[in-house]
Amino acid sequence: MAAGMSVTVACVGKVKERFYRDAAAEYVKRLGSYCRLTIAEVADEKTPDHASPGVEKRILDTEGARLLKVIPADAWVIALAIDGRTMDSVAFGEHMAQLGLRGNSHVAFVIGGSLGLSPDVLARANEALSFSAMTFPHQLMRVILLEQIYRGFRIVNGQPYHK
Repeated sequence: MAAGMSVTVACVGKVKERFYRDAAAEYVKRLGSYCRLTIAEVADEKTPDHASPGVEKRILDTEGARLLKVIPADAWVIALAIDGRTMDSVAFGEHMAQLGLRGNSHVAFVIGGSLGLSPDVLARANEALSFSAMTFPHQLMRVILLEQIYRGFRIVNGQPYHK
């Protein structure tokens, strides 16, 4: 991936569990050698049990508006979404490298809250990426994403990584 790339991870909610915080911090530290990384957290909305579709839409819209404020205007935006495109780690690293070569020096990944991402955030995204058809807690997804970004940098720089 291109030297000097900026990466923003825009996400809903704070990481509450210490073990997730520790894992994320480790990858943030490691990524410092490869890119300028920013984690932009926005507040999440409490989703009541058995929320009506109208309440869920309001929550998505509120969280979405917050996310749109922290996504850099110049960024190539990749939304994490179950129905997005899937790729293996090598293809992911190569894709990131190609973005840099095409002049997209700032890539922003967006992780939604428990209800996902609003239509407005998905409309702002340049592409959608799926890590799995399974649902993961957003805190764990942040760790997985950071690890894959780190792995991608290692792969495209010809450095060893664990398979």
